[in-house]
Formats: sequence, C-alpha cells, structure tokens
Amino acid sequence: MRYFNSRIAEYRDPIGAVTSGTVIHFKIVLPRDMKCTGAFLSVKDDIYGDTNIYGMFWAGMVGDDHEKWECDVKVDKVGLYWYHFGLETAEGRKYIMKGGFGEGYLGMSDCEPRFQLTCYDADFKTPDWLPGGIMYQIFPDRFCFSGEKKDGIYSDKKLQTDWDTIPDWQFNEFGMVTNSDFFQGDLKGITMKLPYLHELGVTCIYLNPIFESYSNHRYDTGDYEKIDPVLGTEEDFKELCAEAKKLGIRIINDGVFSHTGSDSKYFNREGRYDSLGAYNSMSSPYYTWYKFIDWPNIYNSWWGFGTLPEVEELSNSFNEYINGENGIIRKWIRSGNSGWRLDVADELPDEFIEYIREAIKAEDPEALLLGEVWEDASNKHSYGSRRKFLYGKELDSVMNYPFRKAIIDFLRYGNAKYMFEDIMTIVENYPRPVLRSLMNHLGTHDTERIITLLAGEPLYGRGREWQAVTKLSPEQREFGLRRMRVASGILYTLPGVPCIYYGDEVGVEGYKDPFNRCTFPWGKEDKDLLNWYRELGKMRHACSCLVDGDIMDYNSDGQIMAFIRSDENDTLMCVFNSSDHEVRFRIPKEFIGGETFMNTVLDEDEVVMQRDDCAFVKIKTPEKTVISPEVEEPAIDEPLTESADIFESDTEFAAAD
Repeated sequence: MRYFNSRIAEYRDPIGAVTSGTVIHFKIVLPRDMKCTGAFLSVKDDIYGDTNIYGMFWAGMVGDDHEKWECDVKVDKVGLYWYHFGLETAEGRKYIMKGGFGEGYLGMSDCEPRFQLTCYDADFKTPDWLPGGIMYQIFPDRFCFSGEKKDGIYSDKKLQTDWDTIPDWQFNEFGMVTNSDFFQGDLKGITMKLPYLHELGVTCIYLNPIFESYSNHRYDTGDYEKIDPVLGTEEDFKELCAEAKKLGIRIINDGVFSHTGSDSKYFNREGRYDSLGAYNSMSSPYYTWYKFIDWPNIYNSWWGFGTLPEVEELSNSFNEYINGENGIIRKWIRSGNSGWRLDVADELPDEFIEYIREAIKAEDPEALLLGEVWEDASNKHSYGSRRKFLYGKELDSVMNYPFRKAIIDFLRYGNAKYMFEDIMTIVENYPRPVLRSLMNHLGTHDTERIITLLAGEPLYGRGREWQAVTKLSPEQREFGLRRMRVASGILYTLPGVPCIYYGDEVGVEGYKDPFNRCTFPWGKEDKDLLNWYRELGKMRHACSCLVDGDIMDYNSDGQIMAFIRSDENDTLMCVFNSSDHEVRFRIPKEFIGGETFMNTVLDEDEVVMQRDDCAFVKIKTPEKTVISPEVEEPAIDEPLTESADIFESDTEFAAAD
C-alpha cells in the first residue's frame, strides 16, 4: 500500500496542472499502527510565499490495517504551488514528501522536496491547428537554393558555389569566425520543396531568422522590416506562406528581440546604414533601445559578444516598434506567417512576452507563440525570479529539451524507468494546452546532429579542426541509423508535436556549429531513413490519440520503454527496444489482433522486436475499459528518489560565433 501518488487519480483528482478555480481532492493512506491522530495538507504559494494549512478528515479503513485521510482544496489563483502532508503520530510529527515517480515517502522533516502544483488561467487557449501535426525546422541558408541570383547582397558576404562543401569554420586574423559565408538557400527554394515536406506529413515550418543580417545565422538582426536579400524578397515570403497554406502547412518565424546586430540600422557601429544609429549619436531615435555603460563603446551585449548589443525590451520606443499596431510582430503575420518562436525567451522580461502575446493574438488569435526554454518551463527561475511562461498570459508552448534529454538518455544508458520519469514530470507539471503543443525534437541548430550524437565518437571538448574532418564510420553510421529509428519512433508518439531538424530525416551528420548546419544533401538522401519518417508521419495522422491523448507508462524497465497513448477514439501501444538482441514483449490482451504500424510483428499477445526496434499496435478505445500495467506498489517505508541527471549536455548558442 502506498501513502500517496500525485499521478494517480485515486490519491489526487484531478491530476496534473489545473485551471484556476479547480477543486482538487487529496487522499493519503496510512498504516493503522502509525496511530495518526491528525493530518493536514500544507500548500505554499511560490510567488508570495504564503502557506495555507488544510485539515484532513479521517475517511475510514482500507483493508484491515490501513486508514485513509482526505480533504478538498480549491485553487483560485494562477501560479505555482508546492505541497506536502503533515501527520500527528504516536512518535511525533511526520511528513509525506515527494519522491520519484509521483510517490510520497515518509520523512521526519518538511525540508525535503515537495510536490508541485501548476495552476493556469481557465481561459488559456493554444492554437488548434498545431496538435497532431508535424513541425520541420529550416536553417534557411542551408535547405535549398532555387538557383535564382539576387540583387542587393552585401559585397563582403561570401557566396559559396559548391553546395556540398562544409561551411567556413576557420578563425580569421582577429580570432573570430565571421559566419559570413552563404550557400544561398532561399525562400523560393523552400517553396519548391513544399511537396517534399507535405509528403513527410509536415504541417508547420519553423524558420530560423530570415531578416536582413550580416551573418548566415541571422541572429544579429540588421533590419526587422526587410527580408535578407540572399533569401529573396517580401513577395517571396508571402508566396511561400500562401503556397504552404494550400498544403495545410503553416510558417512561423524566429523572433530575436533580446538583442540586435551591431551592424544594424538601429545600432550602426559598422556604419553600413544611412540611419543615425545608437552607436553614432545619443540623439538617435534608437538610443533608448540599448544599455550603454559608457557610450558609445561600452555597452551590454548578449553573452559578451560585442556584435550583439542587448536591447532594453521595455523601452517604450522598442516595445512600440515590435508590438505596436504597425509593429514587426503584426507586419509579418499580415504577410502570411502563423506565429513566432522567441529566441532566448528566458532572457526576455515577462512583461515584454505578455506584450508580444497581446500583439500576436490581436492580429490572429490562432497564431502561435513558442519560446526557447531549455529546462522545465513550468518552474524555470532566471534573472532573480520565477518565470510565468505557462500560466496563460505568455507562451503557448516551448521547445521541449527535457524530452530530448529523456530519449537520448534512454538510448545511451538503457534505463527506461528513469527516463520515463523525466517524461512524466513534464506531463504532470505542464498545462494541458501547452502539453499538446510542445515542440518535441531530437536536435536543433544549437545541438550536435542527432545521428552523430547517438553513434559518433564523443566530442570531449575537441575543436573545430577535429570536428571538420571526423565523420561516422560505416559501422557507426549503421548503428546510428538503427538508433535514429528508435529515437524518432519515441519522438513521434510522445505528447506534443514532433519537430524534424532539416536533414535529420535523411541522416545528415555533424558536430557543433557550423557542422550541424551543413546543406541538405538533395539527391544523396538515405532513402530508407526517409521512408521511415514518411511512415511515421502516416501513423501519426492515423491515430487521434496522438493529438491530445493521455499517456501511461506500461512496465518500462531497463532497455525496454513502453507506454500507451489513448483518447476517446483509439488507443496506441508503443514499445521500444534499445538492446542489442531480439525481445518478445507481452502487451495487454486488448491489443491482440490490433492494427499494426511500422512493420510491427505481433504474435498473439506479444510484440517481437529485433535490436534497436519499435512496435506500435492500435485498437479502438473500448468504453469503460481501463488498461493497467502489471506493477507492484512500492514499499511505503522507503523513500523513492528521483533520477540523477546523467546526461552530459553541451550547451550551445545560436549566433555565439
């Protein structure tokens, strides 16, 4: 018998994040011989620090030797809360605190970890078009070149003529990598490849920055109002959005609003523009945008990079320029985009993100606001305060790095139980509108290519010279391709929306920037892996439970991860084998004779998987049928600790060099 479990409705109903005004029922179960004479629930408001104590009532016996205590609590205010239980016993006061896997354990102090409760705005709504879909991230310079030569390109930009060469990576005489070589991937090239993306099942394209900039990554914005000439024109962008929508594909842009480029019309340190930049004069209309310490040469810059001067987001002038009636946010929505991804969202003030949301939703209530946050965004603490990203007034969703970590850890270390704990922590902490819209990914422009990470020699801090020449051996690549199938299978079936980083679906390799930003190998794709992704897309669109269904662990352990997704229409059993041998895994009897996907081998009540393999079986959801894993309850006299962070992450930043 367990004391409490925050993920089981018998003990906490409803489970997970709740809307304001929700009444939550709590129940704990105690051994009778503990001789408990009173119990209470302690709930601490994270924002204000206030603690409320709720008395629990004795609610009867459970069997012959256990008793239950219960209470109801109404959560009125939006925010983050922490709770635990206190017990008055014959041996003094004891506490039920938070262990791993949602379990409560008996402790002697209330200084141990507490359970988290997220409360969000009851009116919080995220776009309906994204859940159930598939995202595709494009680094515009490296995806596809239409072949059309452009006018107005700065003469000091190097235009690469060999599509298959690697990007420039050597340091110049000043010890810098300028990121000034361009492969000329453009908007018309993306438009040309829309049928390819449609066949992958893509419903949303996330574009890295497309506005005029000096560098190929374009995180050093030069002019928010103008498409970079290397990419084309504003008309090209409008055409891309319009043609994409005909195929059911939306476009979202990358919004870089924590800094601009020093080489911009706003700062103009390099003198490229005719405008009076903040660096040129204290009378500049842009002077109040920046944080000068000693004008003009000493100023705050993003992570110390002088080419990326930080802006004062709450400057009235800057805020109006970005979020006003005729501001940048609305301009590009009017041009056809369907939302924005916020670069370094955790470095933007909450108030500024609220302004962005107001501008987006005023122009298009169904437009998306996605934020870059690498950690659990529900309890993220940055710049001296707890962030309010997910309560309903700021972001619709975030880039889901925690799921990426869980998938990679499972494939690296083969501990499915603990990896599923990482997944369920996010499921428990995030509001449902956010959960269904999460941008789940295996890699981005800020990480090593996933096939290289899974199969290549570890980086161990080695420099660009080694990275530039190191490729996967044939044996490593074969291993990596198998692992890619398992990783993508998990990615496509977890809550949220899978996102492919361009080229991952055809096996593009690469270590850190710029080697993770090589060109798409048109005509040299790994066809087998590409077909795998296409079939995953078909499965995803064939299962309604992958839109907004519940998720439940099913005896995940060791090198076998298994979970069930379900909604009112269908139920999907998902099993993943990361071992190097064949596995026969018994599934619930309800799935016998079910519909299979991805070449799943179903033998009566077992799925048969080869090494590094997946299995998927779908049934119609039977009414009033509950499928439960066959698991033993934990011993209630021992604490369950949460998983250790065994993933060694190489944090990288866009525009860092």
